[in-house]
Parts: sequence; C-alpha cells; structure tokens
Amino acid sequence: MEDQGLTLLKQPLWRIIDQSSMGPSFEALQSFAMDDTLCASSGSGEAPATARSWVHHRTIVLGTQDARTPHLEKGLALLEEEGWRYIVRNSGGLAVVLDEGVLNISLVFSEKDKGIDINSGYDAMFALVKEMFADFGQEIEAREIVHSYCPGSYDLSIGGRKFAGISQRRLRGGIAVQIYLCMNGSGSERAALLKRFYDQAVQGEETKFSYPEIHPEDMASLSELFGAELTVQDGMLHFLNALKAVSGELVAGSLNGEELDLYAAYYDRVVKRNESVLRD
Repeated sequence: MEDQGLTLLKQPLWRIIDQSSMGPSFEALQSFAMDDTLCASSGSGEAPATARSWVHHRTIVLGTQDARTPHLEKGLALLEEEGWRYIVRNSGGLAVVLDEGVLNISLVFSEKDKGIDINSGYDAMFALVKEMFADFGQEIEAREIVHSYCPGSYDLSIGGRKFAGISQRRLRGGIAVQIYLCMNGSGSERAALLKRFYDQAVQGEETKFSYPEIHPEDMASLSELFGAELTVQDGMLHFLNALKAVSGELVAGSLNGEELDLYAAYYDRVVKRNESVLRD
C-alpha cells in the first residue's frame, strides 16, 4: 500500500453509513448533499471519519463541463429516451454511469492535520481497493485510461480495462474521496451509453473543452475482469473487511441531529445548483 494512503486509512474510528440498499427512490443529489454534510461535520471535528456506501439506479452523473456541451439538450433527450435520470455533480470530473451494479464509496475525514495533499486522498482510496480485492490475485493499476468515460490519472484498471474512477471534494475542512466500482454488468455497455450521449451533445463540433473519445471495450466490470459474478453485497463485504484490516474500529451509524440540520441546507443548495446549471 501507498504510505500516505495507508496513513489516512488508519483512523482510530470509522463510522459506517450504508446506503447501498435504499432502492430507486434514493437520488444522486441526496448523495452529494450527504457528502457535503459529512465534510462539514468531520472538518469541524464534530463527527468522526465516516465511510459511506451508496447505490443509485439508472442515473447519469454529469460534470460541469458536460453541461456546457454545444447540443446538451439533444444529449439529455437521448438519456431520457433510454430511461435514465441525470444530475450535474458539484465535484470535478465528467459524466459517469451509476446503476444497481455499481457500488459507490465515500471516505470522509478531517483535514485538521494540514498538508493532506490531493494525491494523498486518492492514494487512500487506491490502497483500500487493492486491499479489498487482493484475494483475486490480479494487479490493479492507477493510471489514466484515455478512452474511458471520465478519464483521470487515478482510473483503476486491470489489464488496461477500467472498472473504477475516483473523485475528490474538499469543503469546510473536510475531505470526501469518492469512488464508483463497477461490480457487475457490462462495462462496455455503460461506456457505449455515454459515447452516444457525447455523440448527440457534441456532434463533432470543435469545443474549448476536450470531451473523451470513448472506446467502450476499454471498460469492464469486476465480474467480467475476475471471471466471477460479484454483487454489490459482495463488494460491501470486501469493503468492510478491508477497512477493518487496515484501520481501527468500525461502528455502524447515521447522521446525528446537527448533521440532519446541515443536510437539509446542503440538499437545498445542491438542488438549486443543479437546476441552475441545467437551466443555463
């Protein structure tokens, strides 16, 4: 494991908030409000480090730059026609696909110890994922998969095929490192959907921002890569076992009273921001 990443994982206590089985009514905007809330409460020292797991059904999470494509309305119409919801997220990156076969994990901790750089947060999540799937005996790499959706230097891949992407958000002294893990289903079908979105939303026009040229075959699920059917629940078990192995105590929890008040305010904020970005 990376030394910096391992240090961040070794919290004395991790509060676990499991939202991986809340069903289709649990919306992505609620997740981003949750992570903002946890950043604020962890950053202020009012709450311990928190690991949150979450799943959303048939949802495309767009980045801010995606909302600036020249023919956005045509891209969104395609998503609607194919039965997908969409939002614009408040952290960096480009569009990703979330569905019932994708496990998302957020690691949220305080930045009270100054000097936690961006890469340290990414290294912590990379270290955790390597620990989660060490038993499968395949090398997991962190490097950009150029022709994936939402490409970045911390794309996680096996044999050049990406199965996960990591993002990071910092707010009020807290850090949220977020990952999506494609546990099962077809990675290439998810990628092909976003290729169709960009085909409609960009239509070959020259733009100031460079949108990805997606090769669907460059993406896969862990089930495809390992040759074994892995459910989201399997992913949860690997996640909890790995976090326990590298850190301190794990305690199941939920938002406290002060956090519930914060959540209401942050949820209102992300809803209004989402509406504003899509309207503009």
